[in-house]
Amino acid sequence: MTSEVFAPAKINLTLHVTGQRADGYHLLDSLVVFADVGDRLWFEAGPELSMDVSGPFAQGVPVDQRNLVWQAAELADWTGRITLEKNLPHGAGIGGGSTDAAATLNALGGVAQAATLGADVPVCLRRAATRMRGIGDHLEVADDLPQCWAVLIWPGVGVATPHIFKHLEKKDNLAMPEGLPKFQSHTQMITWLRGMRNDLQATCAALVPEVSEALTALAACDGLGLARMSGSGSTCFGLFETQGQADAAARKIAASHPEWWVKPCVLGDAS
Repeated sequence: MTSEVFAPAKINLTLHVTGQRADGYHLLDSLVVFADVGDRLWFEAGPELSMDVSGPFAQGVPVDQRNLVWQAAELADWTGRITLEKNLPHGAGIGGGSTDAAATLNALGGVAQAATLGADVPVCLRRAATRMRGIGDHLEVADDLPQCWAVLIWPGVGVATPHIFKHLEKKDNLAMPEGLPKFQSHTQMITWLRGMRNDLQATCAALVPEVSEALTALAACDGLGLARMSGSGSTCFGLFETQGQADAAARKIAASHPEWWVKPCVLGDAS
């Protein structure tokens, strides 16, 4: 019997870099939500582990132990055939590999060992609005975030997270306020988010000009509340108050930049 699971894109609405440990790991304070776009996986039990990858971003995805999905299946002590439909771009700052691994653990077991697969895997297991602190090991429920419409743009250039951190000059920035507000409206949330940051954005934009181009394209759209980069890049997101505004923005940007990956979506919980 084959089972199917969805692996949603992870979006960092904020990403504050607050320090660096002696072992080199960076300390973060990030507000994370999930999109209704993502990858899909199918699992069919069998005598040995195998993996196939399809989808628009299948090229270059390993189908052996180098893949986090494969590693997650081994953690779950599961064998069989895995089919991954890769709809999310690589090196995009939206947790593609981590969300695939988390979806695998949710489907097959082995959740207790999630952190061994990477700092983003535990938060991706939650699939719900979360404040993520430390090295990704301190997770707090972020209740009552208003659902909102967004446009995701990946401008065709992947980014390696270690490369961005290597060039980050200031690593002891302020955290978010200790207590997050209880937002009463989309507008209130946008206003608060504007006062927060992605501390990797300026560094990434300096190294990858396409990030600035994506943010500029979003800024030219009617109804935009906030444009920011997610994670270590290079995906950028724009937040809108209505679905119509987001859809119109996505059409406009896709028409002028057909080489980009542009997706309207809903941000919130994917649980």
